[in-house]
Amino acid sequence: MTVTYLKEAAPRPALENTGIREVVSSMLTNIERDGEEAVRRYAKELDRWESDIVLSDADRAAACARVPEDVKADIRFAYANIRRFAEAQQATVQECEIEVIPGLIAGQKQIPVSCAGCYVPGGRYSHIASALMTITTAKVAGVPHITAVSPPREGGIPDAIVYAMDLSGADLILNLGGVQGIAAMAQGLFGGKPADILVGPGNSYVAEAKRMLFGDVGIDMFAGPTDSLVIADHTASVETVSWDLVSQAEHGTDSPVWLIATDRALAEGVLERVHTLIADLPEPNGAAARISWEDRAEVILCDTREEAVAVSDRYAPEHLHVQADQLDWWLDKLGAYGSLFLGAETTVSFGDKTSGPNHVLPTSGAARYTGGLSVHKFTKTVTWQRCNSEASHELAQRTARISRMEGMEGHARAAEMRLTGA
Repeated sequence: MTVTYLKEAAPRPALENTGIREVVSSMLTNIERDGEEAVRRYAKELDRWESDIVLSDADRAAACARVPEDVKADIRFAYANIRRFAEAQQATVQECEIEVIPGLIAGQKQIPVSCAGCYVPGGRYSHIASALMTITTAKVAGVPHITAVSPPREGGIPDAIVYAMDLSGADLILNLGGVQGIAAMAQGLFGGKPADILVGPGNSYVAEAKRMLFGDVGIDMFAGPTDSLVIADHTASVETVSWDLVSQAEHGTDSPVWLIATDRALAEGVLERVHTLIADLPEPNGAAARISWEDRAEVILCDTREEAVAVSDRYAPEHLHVQADQLDWWLDKLGAYGSLFLGAETTVSFGDKTSGPNHVLPTSGAARYTGGLSVHKFTKTVTWQRCNSEASHELAQRTARISRMEGMEGHARAAEMRLTGA
């Protein structure tokens, strides 16, 4: 197997998140102790927000009214696609019932969580699509109460995000970002309900807050910086591949992008072209993409497509885009990714914004063992059973014998009492 790195990234510092953990831990402790008072302090200190935390019905309606109709049309288009895909997922979640042995009936039910907390980023970029992805999916799953938060700018949450939250079905919207927003949803502050699950992308502080709260509440996944990988062969276009890499590097300075190529001319062409494309981006997008490319990007040359699959599966990228011949072959062989994009006609940008499948996806190699946000994340698969006296008799005898082999006498006696009908 011949794998050649034409560009290789330096390893990440082992302790780069230590300071973040200390800050987040302190904030969560303070909010747990002081509740809404602490949240207001952090909102003032970090976001310079001293106005209402809860977005009133009147303010919500006013924000929606200010959104231009053409913008609303685009948001509704994305919403419809996301909802349609989530509904298709929901149709695959089935309840069942089976007679395991004569007289023993067992089954499973699908029960949505009672409350979801949806975080919508709003720092450098206004992530309208994240509101659609998280809230819509929770609503389709049947979650009764959804709280949504997003960092306020001057005047509050941007109108287009409010419109997306409202369209998607948020029950409560809070002008909050960062750790304080996550903690407020977890605790059910400002008239909300304590969240059973916290979902949505965010910066390193948001991700760390979710990680620390996991256990007391559920989370969608442990998220790191977004990452993307393109596999390309001789049929791919240097221009298309380059733009797809640059567009994802735009996310931030710590967002890696990778190219696996089976054609040296294509790989070298991309290495030359990306610099011009980055230079053409407006700031601060260009600066973010430039640092991401210089520090995090890798370009890998493989002799065969089988080698390309093996390397890609090892990286387990959040986004995987294949621009190569025989797309069905790649669909069949690739096994570790958050979301897969097949062919030059699609792009990760479609998935990020409008095409339908969720854009909240596993990062940092987590696609080896988990998928992205779906209706399944908001639903508990629970089981039940009942049996008649005939089934109970056989179960009791076998359970008692296995229990005693395990040394669990109490279990054995609880089973055997069913033999006498006591």
